[in-house]
Amino acid sequence: MKYTTLPNTNIKVSKICLGSMTWGNQNTEAEGHAQLDYAFERGVNFIDTAELYPVPAEAKTQGRTSEIIGTWLQKTRIRDKVIIASKIAGNGDYTSHIRKTGFSPEAIQEAVHKELKRLQTDYIDLYQLHWPERDTNTFGVRDYKHNPNDEWKDNFKDILETLDGLIKAGKIHHIGISNEKAWGTMRYLEESKAHNLPRVSTIQNAYSLLNRLFEGDMAELAIRENIGLLAYSPLGCGVLTGKYIKGIEAKNSRLNLFPRFSRYSSQQSTNATKQYLKLAEDHNLTLTQMALAFINQQPFVTSNIIGATNLTQLKENIDSIHVELSEELLKKINVIHAEIPNPAP
Repeated sequence: MKYTTLPNTNIKVSKICLGSMTWGNQNTEAEGHAQLDYAFERGVNFIDTAELYPVPAEAKTQGRTSEIIGTWLQKTRIRDKVIIASKIAGNGDYTSHIRKTGFSPEAIQEAVHKELKRLQTDYIDLYQLHWPERDTNTFGVRDYKHNPNDEWKDNFKDILETLDGLIKAGKIHHIGISNEKAWGTMRYLEESKAHNLPRVSTIQNAYSLLNRLFEGDMAELAIRENIGLLAYSPLGCGVLTGKYIKGIEAKNSRLNLFPRFSRYSSQQSTNATKQYLKLAEDHNLTLTQMALAFINQQPFVTSNIIGATNLTQLKENIDSIHVELSEELLKKINVIHAEIPNPAP
């Protein structure tokens, strides 16, 4: 395994982070524990969860993923050897079964304490805001269109003050953001500097061969401000394994079970994936290897959040850390990207 330092900390995290959002829905507790055991044996010490998980989000399963991690931590007694990241869910119909109070001080306090109980731990290493409260373009919306009726009021300072209290109480250690844009990221940094409040360490955004939007203003921001990208959906909900194009996906694959997750299934995405698949195979790689290695090599990436529903997939995902893409291959990837840029925003 390769390791990086969580920005602005002395914490070493594996370049591969184990995503968990299928545990408690597609995967059983036993399967989740098996994945955790295998990943830890392979040197993965970084685990990402959220109060929202598993996905699809439902009231009857909400928080189950973190409970599965909690029972594993109790069973293995290795809490001090792993880094746990979690998130508070933002506002929206999608999360109304959790709460309807956004990132108010009371909501953040409640979310942290409930998550600590689910995880059966005294602290969360990295606590993240799952998406912005304000009306902005996230989750597949390509362009920002201002909503003059957005009722959101600037609360960046209030959020950081609440998180600061939790850090001082030892409940969380470091903070991150997720699905955020450049403006929101800079506002957090601005308030942090102006009021000596906790500094954002990471940003967890979508990043893959089908969605390289992060390489715009966010990549420069990440490097110059030392905020590490935790790349999620690096395989585009399994599309970048090539299994859907080849017609070899399992009946219980994610997109067969939940066809509404269509972010990576447009015709443009399919056309691009076909070209990436051929390119990988021409270089004696699987598409999975090429897609994950591409992310692992980016200078702004702190960790690549992989997700699997079985141990065979998990092994291939973790093994990608040993794949190094040549400059020649990277140039060919960029040729396809120039022809079909960001088909899955």
